[in-house]
Amino acid sequence: MLVGAVVLRLTFTDTYRRYVQPAMGKWLLIAGIAVIVLGLVTLINALRNVEMEEAHGHDHEHSHSVGVGWLLLAPIAALLLVAPPTLGAYGVNRAGTVHVKSGRAFFKPLKQASAPVEMTLLEYIERALEHNGASFHGAPVKLTGFVAGSEAGGFRLARYQIACCAADATPISLDVVGTSGTPPSDDQWVTVTGTFQKGGGEMPRLAATSVVEIPAPDDPYE
Repeated sequence: MLVGAVVLRLTFTDTYRRYVQPAMGKWLLIAGIAVIVLGLVTLINALRNVEMEEAHGHDHEHSHSVGVGWLLLAPIAALLLVAPPTLGAYGVNRAGTVHVKSGRAFFKPLKQASAPVEMTLLEYIERALEHNGASFHGAPVKLTGFVAGSEAGGFRLARYQIACCAADATPISLDVVGTSGTPPSDDQWVTVTGTFQKGGGEMPRLAATSVVEIPAPDDPYE
């Protein structure tokens, strides 16, 4: 029942998006209700069996050892109060990465516009590695991610991709350059506006014109 309650809590608060794709929310809701019902039925049957045994005068020599088993519920109860955080900067340099190799041209050149083009980090990296970023055509872009390491004049911008859940998460990252002042701290979410800068090699670069700190999004994955 506690496991089901944890699942429902994660679902109703949208916290489940830290661990699985948003499309799985309805299935988690169904699973949470089913597990609670199953636990309730099991509990009722267990209590009935105890009452029947007591009515027949059976001696419960094992009753003192059963109480220790309740300690196994402590971690589940803790999850009702505190949910683990989403994946962050710590794992970016400690996991596999997405490698993109350039082939024939796929992306159409971006058009110059007054507003920057918003895109995912993966699309930016794919464009950057395709013929040395020719498709950017000098157009400004806007990217959102979290900080995963910084140094004077820049920082690494990252985000995770998941196919199903956080267990298969893969980080993608790029270098933001040309910033001034104190860089944002690790795990701080930011929206960066800038233009593609050549010379990054396998780690594409973005020359920033603005960096805005933002709250973590409800869905942290791409």
